[in-house]
Amino acid sequence: MGAFITDPILIATVLGTNLSFLSMVAILLFTRSNPKLSSRISVGAIAVAALCAIFLLAKLYGASPLQYQTLWFSSGKLNIAFGYYLDPLSLLMLTIVGVVACLVQIYSLGYMAGDGGYSRYYAFQSLFAWAMMNMVIAGSMLQLFIFWEMVGLASYFLIGFYYEKQSASQAGKKAFVMNRVGDVGFFLGLIWLVIGFGNLGIPELNHAASTQALPQNLLTVSALLIFCGVVGKSAQFPLLTWLPDAMEGPTPVSALLHSATMVAAGVYMFSRIFPFFAASPDAMAIALAIGTVTMLLSSTMAMVTYDLKQVWAYSTVSQLGMMVMALAAGGYFAGVYHLTTHAGFKALLFLCSGIFIHEFHTNDMRIIGKQGGRRLKIPMACIAVGALALSGVYPLSGFFSKEAILGVLAAQPNKIWLAAGLLGAVMTAYYSFRLIFHILLPKGGVEGKHSDEHAPSAHEHEDEHRGYIFWAMAIPVMVLACVTLVLGFFEHSIERFLVHAVQAHPVQHVPAHGGGGSDWLLIMGVSAGLFGIALAWFEYGRKGASRNGFLSYFPAIWKLFDLRWFIDIFYRKSLDTFVYGGLTSLFTKNDRRIIDGGIDGICFFTEGSGRLFSFLQSGMLQYNLLIMVFAAGAAVLYFLI
Repeated sequence: MGAFITDPILIATVLGTNLSFLSMVAILLFTRSNPKLSSRISVGAIAVAALCAIFLLAKLYGASPLQYQTLWFSSGKLNIAFGYYLDPLSLLMLTIVGVVACLVQIYSLGYMAGDGGYSRYYAFQSLFAWAMMNMVIAGSMLQLFIFWEMVGLASYFLIGFYYEKQSASQAGKKAFVMNRVGDVGFFLGLIWLVIGFGNLGIPELNHAASTQALPQNLLTVSALLIFCGVVGKSAQFPLLTWLPDAMEGPTPVSALLHSATMVAAGVYMFSRIFPFFAASPDAMAIALAIGTVTMLLSSTMAMVTYDLKQVWAYSTVSQLGMMVMALAAGGYFAGVYHLTTHAGFKALLFLCSGIFIHEFHTNDMRIIGKQGGRRLKIPMACIAVGALALSGVYPLSGFFSKEAILGVLAAQPNKIWLAAGLLGAVMTAYYSFRLIFHILLPKGGVEGKHSDEHAPSAHEHEDEHRGYIFWAMAIPVMVLACVTLVLGFFEHSIERFLVHAVQAHPVQHVPAHGGGGSDWLLIMGVSAGLFGIALAWFEYGRKGASRNGFLSYFPAIWKLFDLRWFIDIFYRKSLDTFVYGGLTSLFTKNDRRIIDGGIDGICFFTEGSGRLFSFLQSGMLQYNLLIMVFAAGAAVLYFLI
């Protein structure tokens, strides 16, 4: 207790990671009927948590990793400790989560104003922040897994927040189930490590892998099983279709899930035990292939949807695929750096979209454009900044991290990975500015009808966007836009800081402008983004453009992309055929014929035998005496004969 009181680092760690949990408890137990007080408690708690994270980052900048732990379980040679592990990677991610969660909750003061579930919303936000921040600084894989599951639970609550809507309820269940599929593999990988290695401490695991203290078979099998968790949580192929459906939650929830928290948790876990993964070339090769397929497939899906939030959702899946590609190709810094920059500009894109949705009550980019979306100057300017960063345009943060990834891919012997990365860059710029031009340069008059994703509250009026509600949403957006503008210039500082996070293992560090500073790679990367923007302008921005897109000339391909490459249809058919038509039917027949039939048979036998023996108790003395005589006579005959 004395050490806790005198150690400012431990105090900041405990407060920063647990205040949100106390906030959730206070809201659910005491202030749920007072929405205003609930929001103040939640925002105050996450603001303090963000300040604690910034303090820890500044205090431990350049210092050696620091670990606080206590023994939780011991059996033979197996020792499992719980505690905090503060190294450059966890400190950076803790700061990202704290700051983004704080800005999202401030933004929600405006976006969720008047909502019937206001207090419940902030309770779930607090639960999510608590789980994510504790997951980030976990010192063992078991502790990380526990909070990993808590993050999944909180995301289920938030995605299905509008549970009265069938689509929202189904989206929450779909996200929950698909994540559990990946988490089964994750948990089996941990069991495999416990059996084969006997230690789940993150520093110990990384050290053992980098010093080749783990058998290769154990390493590869456990790495692939643990990577299943990355596939589920970060929506990688084939479990990528739950994330676009998760847009049924409120827009601030989408910003939180997609920027630095839930869906980034898989990539963070990959980075967290990077030396462990890197020690298995087979696991890295499979991860590289999965990341590439994910990036390309999700990019094609984004090219044909007109829903603002779904465009950015597919974009998130694509960018997570690029992060996995970078890490699997050996680019530890490139993957983590893109995770950092992506957190800023993706939160920016979702929050800007939320302002448009809140103002026009529709998710359709065409309707927003035709109803005058460009007149909202602040969100229009900020969403353009976010789109430029996503497209990798200099000098925005996305340019630097995208070039770092391309540099890592260029260093691979097989150039197909670089070609895939460049193709992804073209498609990213195309679908981003397809959306921008629909809003900024609309064609035609007002048409369509509003969606009810966020119905207007009772106190809204014509000039609402100029008042408190608008500025509660606009200020976080402007802060994120500023971060997006300047973060790229801190690339080398972040790189120097992060190199301490991976010890005793060679990590590939590639300069931002291509492998070894290659000019040709820089030119190719910049050209890919500019070509995508130019193509989008030609089809959607220029005067007289058809605004249909080149894919409209290929209906079959458009349908393929629009139906998500038939992945969901495949899952539906598989469930109907093998689960509902096979296993479920078999279990139903077993239940009805064997279990119910067996019980019914016992009951029938009992009832029948009771009826038979009831004749022995007729209540008439002469019948009883007659039966006794017959029984005695039968016994005498049996023994005499």
